[in-house]
Amino acid sequence: MKRVGITGQAGFIGQHLFNYLGTKDEQQISRVLFERAMFEDADRLATWVASCDVIVHIAAMNRHEDPQVIYDTNVGLVKKLIAACEATASKPKIIFSSSTQEEQDNLYGQSKKDGRELLEQWAASSGGSLTSLLIPNVFGPFGKPFYNSFVATFCHLLSNGGTPEVHQDAEVSLIYVNDLVAHFFEHITNGESGVNFHKIPAPVQQSVRQVLKKLEGFKTAYVENGQVPDISQAFDKDLFNTFTSYIPKDYFPRKFVKHTDNRGAFVEIMRAGTSGQSSYSTTVPGITRGNHYHTRKVERFAVISGKACIKLRKVNTDKVYEFYLDGNEPAYVDMPIWYTHNITNIGDDELITLFWINEPYDPEDPDTYFESVD
Repeated sequence: MKRVGITGQAGFIGQHLFNYLGTKDEQQISRVLFERAMFEDADRLATWVASCDVIVHIAAMNRHEDPQVIYDTNVGLVKKLIAACEATASKPKIIFSSSTQEEQDNLYGQSKKDGRELLEQWAASSGGSLTSLLIPNVFGPFGKPFYNSFVATFCHLLSNGGTPEVHQDAEVSLIYVNDLVAHFFEHITNGESGVNFHKIPAPVQQSVRQVLKKLEGFKTAYVENGQVPDISQAFDKDLFNTFTSYIPKDYFPRKFVKHTDNRGAFVEIMRAGTSGQSSYSTTVPGITRGNHYHTRKVERFAVISGKACIKLRKVNTDKVYEFYLDGNEPAYVDMPIWYTHNITNIGDDELITLFWINEPYDPEDPDTYFESVD
């Protein structure tokens, strides 16, 4: 079992890596909790370093009005990490998160390059192990707008009534955060030692305007019309899951349009530009289904008969969102990725729920992880 610590655990990439490791066998990976305040307490940092077999150093400042502050902060964090290793005679495998900005003429890129070189010197002199990963632009759910990436900024603005602007329509190399953390996991577990350097390939090349056009299309189809767009391509699915993570939770539940006449009623449950699997369940009063989360699947719960409470909670957070649905006014709630969710029959009669998910269930790769909402 490897004891793995992540500096910057609460940040965009750090939280995704932390959660990804949580889906792995506990006999293979043990996560050592990190707190930002440890960098301000040499004793706590030293204790933490000594308890790790592998340290993924992600913590860094990306933006500041004074570029020199970015440089000093990032190099300073590396120096503190090295000092903690030396104080405890620890030789963890360090995986350093660098950036393709190393190749650019700016102080952020220089801070990454100089930090990497300091760690290389430490590894060479101490007999430690360093793997540096040169990472392209990263996008994905829960990124901080106006800080982590232009994708996060565009998603935030489109979901909250803003209007994104393209100031420079450059071609951008992109990697989805789920794909990136899979690369981290490979290097955590592959047994590589010594000093190593890897440039992570960017699976996607898109212009800023192309990305914005796709996101605007998602807003029109999904937010305004309730339709899941064509997400048959991996990048489109990843971008769609990123976009939906920024939609305020009070957007749900969404009521269906119910057409009635002397024959009865008709309700259209789902319209999608992509393939998927439909199913339904019946649930007796007082019973709860679910208590699991997905990392990639797009899923819709539609209550058509009975009364239900749907609950959502983002993994590794405490806030629980509750939605109450009644089949007399059919409505749906979509399940965001990385949110554990359940549905409870809170009525006196049988609950009937229709489900749609964008991919058929595969027992060899279910993308279903059990965790109680409450």
